[in-house]
Amino acid sequence: MFPHREDFARTVLLLLQLGHYAHTVDADQSFIEAIGPSLAASLPEPPPGLFPPGYDPNDGPAYPGEDS
Repeated sequence: MFPHREDFARTVLLLLQLGHYAHTVDADQSFIEAIGPSLAASLPEPPPGLFPPGYDPNDGPAYPGEDS
């Protein structure tokens, strides 16, 4: 019914599972390094209603070393 919501939730779940796997004994670091960024890059746009209206993820404090 909400394919974008399902895609987003599924990708986030896969990222969480990869994070859990990364902390297991004998985890394959090459696999984690290849799959992690690929999963993160494949995240679809967040579903409507996930963030409050007017939310801008780039509107926050400057990180150390960044120009203000």
